[in-house]
Amino acid sequence: MAFNFLLETFWNDVFGFMLKRTQNENDAEDITIETFFKAFDKIKSFDSKFKFKTWLITIAKNTHLDSLRKQKNTLTNQTTEEDENRVYWIKDDAPSAEDKLITEQNLAELLKDIKKLKPHHQEIIHLRYFQEQSYQEIAKTINIPINNVKVKLLRARKLLACIIRSKT
Repeated sequence: MAFNFLLETFWNDVFGFMLKRTQNENDAEDITIETFFKAFDKIKSFDSKFKFKTWLITIAKNTHLDSLRKQKNTLTNQTTEEDENRVYWIKDDAPSAEDKLITEQNLAELLKDIKKLKPHHQEIIHLRYFQEQSYQEIAKTINIPINNVKVKLLRARKLLACIIRSKT
């Protein structure tokens, strides 16, 4: 009965949030269902100082990020060990050549190009370049280690650069 109440009250909020993130109804529904099961299992950890809806959305976001991490996509297989090692030498404070290329693009065209990336790449580009978050802030926002942020950002920038280059 309590589970049904939670489901009926907050389903549309969580499902709508996940649909925007995944842009896929099946994925959004799967993650929403998993979110409610996790929330119901951990209901005792809910802190009443916060809104329940916010707590559910946080669980949904983390569940989505977990599912993205688990997916084996071709990009992971295409990244070389050299690429992986290079991220440890990326400086956080100096703009790279890719950074300069991105800032020089027409914003409307750039946004169209960013929309062509997978949602997790869109998110990391958005956090870094539009919200101007540091690597450390991004790591906290999406709850992953800072080195993973660097790897994901490197991959996202490479893909974005390829999309931009393919148009010229």
